[in-house]
Amino acid sequence: MTKSENSKKTRPGLLARLRNYLFTGFIVAAPMGATLYIIWFVVTLTDKWFKPWIPDIYNPDTYLPISIPGVGLVFVVTILIMLGFITANLFGRTIINWGERLVDRMPLVRSIYKTFKQIIETVMNENSASFQQAAIIPYPREGLWAVVFIATPAKGEVAEKLDTGDKMLSVFLPTTPNPTSGFLLFVPEKDVIYLDMSVEEAAKLVISAGLVMPENVPTLDK
Repeated sequence: MTKSENSKKTRPGLLARLRNYLFTGFIVAAPMGATLYIIWFVVTLTDKWFKPWIPDIYNPDTYLPISIPGVGLVFVVTILIMLGFITANLFGRTIINWGERLVDRMPLVRSIYKTFKQIIETVMNENSASFQQAAIIPYPREGLWAVVFIATPAKGEVAEKLDTGDKMLSVFLPTTPNPTSGFLLFVPEKDVIYLDMSVEEAAKLVISAGLVMPENVPTLDK
């Protein structure tokens, strides 16, 4: 067999090359397209909800022949900044405290408000240790392992009822491919294996169903 014949056999055909180009283009375009779509969806939804509340004198659509996207988002950000500025002084804090005392007198509303307030304050607190470490635990039975996010040591009544002599941890077990849903589990620390990967890397692992492995983590591939 001559060298030219051998090169013809090893060189991929036109259809194979087009298929490879298609897959490569899809890998490049899909994340970018998904990101742009989510941004556009958020901007459009915000405009739909909040543009009607903007006074006509401040709405650019009143003076321009076309609709300007993102005006609603700018309006919301401006309102939040003003609210934060007002709350930062004594007068604003007094109003907020008065409003919270009013809400505290409403049984159902009080429970909803306090729950969401505690969750948001915990998530937005930069000094919070919540979900800053990933681990694996045996789940749903021995021999099978699941990725979890460490929350805090078990506290309160749960810690008292589970007083078995072992330190108990509260962990969040995310579901694939949506890590925002999952299960709250209380696990003995001795059954927890901590991972070196960050929470963000562990979340990517969960979302991709194990297809995206952090680069700094060694694998068993030879």
